[in-house]
Amino acid sequence: MDAGQEGYAKYLAGLLDPGKDMPYKPSLLIVREKNLPEEKYLQLFQMVWEQCKGFPAMLIPHTYVKAARQAGCGCIHLPFPLFVKYRKPEGIGQVGVSIHSLKEAKQAESLGATYLTAGHIFQTDCKMGVPPRGIKFLEEICGNVSIPVLAIGGINPGNLHQVRDAKAAGACMMSEYMERR
Repeated sequence: MDAGQEGYAKYLAGLLDPGKDMPYKPSLLIVREKNLPEEKYLQLFQMVWEQCKGFPAMLIPHTYVKAARQAGCGCIHLPFPLFVKYRKPEGIGQVGVSIHSLKEAKQAESLGATYLTAGHIFQTDCKMGVPPRGIKFLEEICGNVSIPVLAIGGINPGNLHQVRDAKAAGACMMSEYMERR
């Protein structure tokens, strides 16, 4: 692994470090690096996993089931199409699923997803030019499934109250953490 990835792994692990004082400490970290080939992702995730042992927050690999199995973490987060393909992979206890419609949310729940990420809720640079689905969408998802729903997309300290009011179990913040890097 190159020095840049080592530094990035250290930064990600630092987000979960209970000894670091941060205004919004995550209770879980989904490591999503869709531009990394699987082998590079496996190296990155394993490095973060090793640095986070003993931390109370949950570390979750994204997309690559092999990473979850190699680390022995027992959880994975999958895009909806991969979840439909894999369902609940053997040896994996918790499976989160990214959804973008009520139909996907209901299907993911019926197929055994343990939590959902629903988005994108607010305008975000990650989805430039794509209109956000909004709080009404989040409320609809939360009101129609019985598993936890995490809001994603444009979440920041200024709109967290709207996410809570929509009855989401939590929120995913990306830019808020990456801008601190």
